[in-house]
Amino acid sequence: MCGIVGILGTDSVAERLFEGLKRLEYRGYDSAGIATLVDGKIERRRAEGKLANLAAKLASDPLPGTIGIAHTRWATHGAPTEDNAHPHIVGDVTIVHNGIIENFKPLRDELIAEGREFKSQTDTEVVAHLVDRELKAGKSPRDAVAAVLPRLHGAFALAALFAGEPDLLIAARLGAPLTVGYGDGENYLGSDAHALAGLTQRIAYLDEGDWAVLTRESIEIFDRDNNPVTRQIVASGVSPAAIEKGNHAHFMLKEIYEQPVVVAQTLRSYLRAVEQRVAMPQMDFDLGAIERVVIIACGTASYVGMIGKYWIERFARLPVEVDVASEYRYRDPVLPLNTLGVVVSQSGETADTLAALRHMKANGVTTAGIINVPTSSMAREVDLLLSTHAGPEIGVASTKAFTCQLAVMAALSVNLARAKGKLTPEEEADIVTQLTESPAAINAALAHDDEIKAMAGTIAGARDVLYLGRGPDYPLALEGALKLKEISYIHAEGYASGEMKHGPIALIDDSVPLIVLAPSGPLFDKTVSNMQEAQARGAQVVLISDAAGIAQAGENTIATIEMPQVHPLIAPIVYAVPVQLLAYHVAVAKGTDVDQPRNLAKSVTVE
Repeated sequence: MCGIVGILGTDSVAERLFEGLKRLEYRGYDSAGIATLVDGKIERRRAEGKLANLAAKLASDPLPGTIGIAHTRWATHGAPTEDNAHPHIVGDVTIVHNGIIENFKPLRDELIAEGREFKSQTDTEVVAHLVDRELKAGKSPRDAVAAVLPRLHGAFALAALFAGEPDLLIAARLGAPLTVGYGDGENYLGSDAHALAGLTQRIAYLDEGDWAVLTRESIEIFDRDNNPVTRQIVASGVSPAAIEKGNHAHFMLKEIYEQPVVVAQTLRSYLRAVEQRVAMPQMDFDLGAIERVVIIACGTASYVGMIGKYWIERFARLPVEVDVASEYRYRDPVLPLNTLGVVVSQSGETADTLAALRHMKANGVTTAGIINVPTSSMAREVDLLLSTHAGPEIGVASTKAFTCQLAVMAALSVNLARAKGKLTPEEEADIVTQLTESPAAINAALAHDDEIKAMAGTIAGARDVLYLGRGPDYPLALEGALKLKEISYIHAEGYASGEMKHGPIALIDDSVPLIVLAPSGPLFDKTVSNMQEAQARGAQVVLISDAAGIAQAGENTIATIEMPQVHPLIAPIVYAVPVQLLAYHVAVAKGTDVDQPRNLAKSVTVE
């Protein structure tokens, strides 16, 4: 979750460290801090809350120094207070940390028994004490870190700065991402390429268990057995401009409006318009031999999996299981041969999903990953990488990553269907046509932004909101409810519309808005029937449909949101737009922090 930046510079680094933190604030914003070396001594500035508070401290009490580390925190162990903010200093070492040290309690007890005193509630401070103990025993900084790393259990990325060592940073990763960057007389480290976008384009990703020794002239990398290794230096491809808001009020709104372009970019990798076929990257296994599909994801990505289940079962006639990643391993799942395990993740570092991927691979399952970061841990470990091309997504509530994941899931569904002999060339050509038209349909949906904004006030005062949908629109109802919860803090639930009469209808009264997703088509009449049951009990309905659907069922609603007429295949991609915009405008009306909602972070790298 947390964000880490480190710089070995040729001039003052505090301002650049702070800029790196700004690019990482999506990973956590409970507190932040920077530490540098000043005349060989560690100096530190920390602040509770968002980066603006740290900026105020740096303005009143500037921090010199040409080497430093910085951190923005999503709280795990310990409340989000200044005492618990990173960096943590013990003796001659200061540490920043992303992840969880699972065995911190016995380590802490051991250190307390030796007479050591702790100033925070964090697991991170344990690491600083352990390294300090090794330093006081006479070890060099690199030998001290090498001695401590095997004692740490869990998932972590660490960076360490040492008093009296003006040309040394040490970093390590296990289960959480970490990147090193190469400059001219300077070197860098960061949680991801975003952190280093303003510093360098030449980066290397540390592998699982790696640790690194950085000076201004060199970066030495070692594996978990302390053997020197070489990791490929690549171009990051991330520009600072790509992670700016431009003329939009929030990153979330910018990313909603980027969807026609990024969905088109994504589809361009999979559609062959001339041949009217859906292509896939080269793979080392036979899709035709697949007899079962398991899709694993968390949060919004899990709803992509649920929609994918409808598509794969319909087109490829394969049984599909969708599982929440955080539960998957713990129920001892049955994994027969000829299963394709598909993980879905924007970051490619989601801890629960990564653990599920490794569980599947350990049990001989062929794996594929629908992932937005091609250099991430998951992307490197799956048998088949299915890249989305959404670009950096900074808003915590996922928008463009969701629709790009849906586009790739549709491509996978078609390829499975063709490989299983369930799709004629004519049917595939029709699907290619529908997918090709989806960016224009998304653009048409965005044209209704103003009317969605105008009616958002009718939802903003609600305490509870319900969403309804049938078929693939049921997972979209779940996604709409999640978006509203995430950024407006209104309690919301999504239901399969036919399930309303089996309990949830008891919640209906005239204070509960009901958002109904009902594109015209084979499921429209059933959905509208369920909607009318709720209206008869006082529900205040917002109907999201096309012109034909609104003409048929728009009476007695408090609002309608008109979508373009689209093929049922691409309806979930297009209808994602109004639920995103509705959540956005309700949150703005309520005055909540749209891009950085409370208690959340973008990349969940802890279980």
